[in-house]
Amino acid sequence: MTPGRPPAPLQDVLLVLIALLDAWVHVDFETRPAMICALLAALALALRRHRPLLTFALTLPSAMTTDAVFATTAALYTLSLIGRHRVLLAGCSLTYAISDFLPWPWSSLKANDFTQANTLVHLTYTLATAAAPVFLGQLVQARRDLSHRLAEISEAREHERLLTAQSILAQERAQLAREMHDVVSHQVSLIAVQAGALQVGSQDAETRDAAATIRQLSVQTLEELRHMVSVLRASGSRPTELTPQPSLADLERLVESSGIDAELKTDLPDDLSPPVQRAVYRTVQEALTNVRKHAPGARATVHIRRTNGTIHTTVANTAPTRPALPLPGAHHGLAGLRQRAELLGGTITSGPTPDGGYELNLELPATNSP
Repeated sequence: MTPGRPPAPLQDVLLVLIALLDAWVHVDFETRPAMICALLAALALALRRHRPLLTFALTLPSAMTTDAVFATTAALYTLSLIGRHRVLLAGCSLTYAISDFLPWPWSSLKANDFTQANTLVHLTYTLATAAAPVFLGQLVQARRDLSHRLAEISEAREHERLLTAQSILAQERAQLAREMHDVVSHQVSLIAVQAGALQVGSQDAETRDAAATIRQLSVQTLEELRHMVSVLRASGSRPTELTPQPSLADLERLVESSGIDAELKTDLPDDLSPPVQRAVYRTVQEALTNVRKHAPGARATVHIRRTNGTIHTTVANTAPTRPALPLPGAHHGLAGLRQRAELLGGTITSGPTPDGGYELNLELPATNSP
């Protein structure tokens, strides 16, 4: 129900009362057929919502025999408000006009009441009276349909806004997962490696116990981080660069703070695009992290060069000199690097070397540079 409008049953009662009042004013109740037709038309309005065509048909006799045409007009309006068959509406409107215009033999309006002068006026009035409820009903129907359509559009836009917000949130989660893996796990694994080295190399029992505690806490933290990264990756989508990212200028500091014996060789220019620089940085970071985890005591070489429009990044390490520490891992590092490289049109290959070491190669097109 529309706010501010009376309920439908009350509207029907009001229309029936108005039709009865119209009959009382325009119908001579001493003429029994006219009285019956007028009363039938008024009472038929109670059916107008459920049987609009039948209601219109029941009101036509009143228009043919009396001047009480309110019920017929209301029935035709309801039919045009509900119906969508234009031909049917035009036929009903024309039927109403003919019924009201012609001086039927059983009508109280006699033929000699018409003169040649007022015939055109009467015809015009009758046609307008028959067409008005149809046009008005169709207009209200169109307005109602438009309101429903606007409501659907608003609902669709709200749904789209929610989907966009969820997509952005998923992208932020994926980006957070990448950063946790690339940055936080990198630092915590370094702590675990250093603590393990201190535990093995120290002669002081108290120092070894403290180092063991630090290493145990670091391992637990890495395990929790692995679980958090898995959850964030499961709820995320393709990552977007939403946070400040490192560049090639940070490579030297990364290699120096890696906790292993590593050498950096690079001759890359500074005009590479930020996505390419970040991809190179993250690849080197992940490779050095894997060296610390899986090849303790190994030496690493980071070689980055540009050849014929392609950026070549190679991280190679020698065979480990100590047993690897059992550190937890999510196994998402290389997969994430491979996905990042593919998005930039590059490739990543990795595998063991003949001397017992390991080598990772990244190739990226340099066409992304500005």
